[in-house]
Amino acid sequence: DGLEFCRRVREKAKTPIIIISAKSEETDKLVGLDLGADDYITKPFSLREMVARVRSLLRRVQSGAAGDDRVVEGSLVIDSKEHSVEVEGVPVSLTPTEFDMLLALAAHPGRVFTRRQLIESAQGDFFEGYERTVDAHIGNIRKKINENAAEKNLIETVYGVGYRYKA
Repeated sequence: DGLEFCRRVREKAKTPIIIISAKSEETDKLVGLDLGADDYITKPFSLREMVARVRSLLRRVQSGAAGDDRVVEGSLVIDSKEHSVEVEGVPVSLTPTEFDMLLALAAHPGRVFTRRQLIESAQGDFFEGYERTVDAHIGNIRKKINENAAEKNLIETVYGVGYRYKA
């Protein structure tokens, strides 16, 4: 069955797996996720939801393609497994949204991210709110990482476009 297939694939590979099932009980979902599925969609579902979930999973897989759970950019160290950030060896406390935004930026230094891309990296495709909340989050991240950074202003504003982490 699908759960056995998922278990066997997960034993041998890190292939992304989304389970699509008519079984919608919480226990069914938990079993599927515990066996190694990356996501679980119950029928009926909309095509837009499925596409969004596939895109989200592909982003996660592509950002972690190197297989490394740590991003090291100069004095900044981000460990996605431990959900920790250090600047110059000093721990920095970030909210989950701030953490995800900083991880997206630091994992691709020099690349410009729009506000929409940053909020989607942190909140997923289903965010409904103001993109300008990104500005507040970026301000908080800057304040927190600049407290201990020898080099200030690691996150640059690209006016009219978005933000980038200095390469």
